[in-house]
Amino acid sequence: MPYPAFSPRDEAVPGPWALLDDLYRAAAEHDAREPDHSRKLLSLEPATARLLSLLVRSSRRRRVLEIGTSTGYSTIWLAWSVQRHGGRVVSIDRSRAKLELARTNLQRAGLLQAVELLEGDATSIVRNLPGPFDLVFFDADRVSAPAQLEALLPKLEPDVLLAADNVLSHPAEMADYLAAVQGLTDFQHVVVPIGKGLSLAYREARLGAHYQQRGPTVGAPCGRRPRSGAG
Repeated sequence: MPYPAFSPRDEAVPGPWALLDDLYRAAAEHDAREPDHSRKLLSLEPATARLLSLLVRSSRRRRVLEIGTSTGYSTIWLAWSVQRHGGRVVSIDRSRAKLELARTNLQRAGLLQAVELLEGDATSIVRNLPGPFDLVFFDADRVSAPAQLEALLPKLEPDVLLAADNVLSHPAEMADYLAAVQGLTDFQHVVVPIGKGLSLAYREARLGAHYQQRGPTVGAPCGRRPRSGAG
């Protein structure tokens, strides 16, 4: 039985719940009719999106990078979560049509101002993208995720959280990414059996100081101060 996108208790917190349910339902219906995999919308599973939102809010993530926008379903979850404490999401997708849908959906949710949408090949874009980021969500071209991770390592906050979807539904395609993450000895890693399988890797701030980037940052100034007692 699938988890709901939100629980009844969430209704007490203002949020784009009805829109999110509509977007997920419409994407699922579209994908059931669409034979061409490249044209499917492939929205994040609601339970996975909700877990990511809880992680973002509870740890006050403010500089989020999403690789794989699609129609903006997961982007809305992330943007709603970060904007509550002045954060911002950068989201990349190679499909102009999907990005336009995402832009429209973010506008409907009232969250477009909290998101920067970038079109193109994510691996090429992240090589030139300034950081730092305190959460990266990999949800696009699964075989390219290891190269994207390698390019991003110098641009990550010391206490970064890495998340990647589809690790249980597509284990062969995600094997290289999982091997790369497990090879990072300063990260703690777990696979959560939720949705299609979510990989989470976290680095304590004291272990990641040598990765900290100097220089320009993405978007408006919204950096986090280290949390009291971190590391």
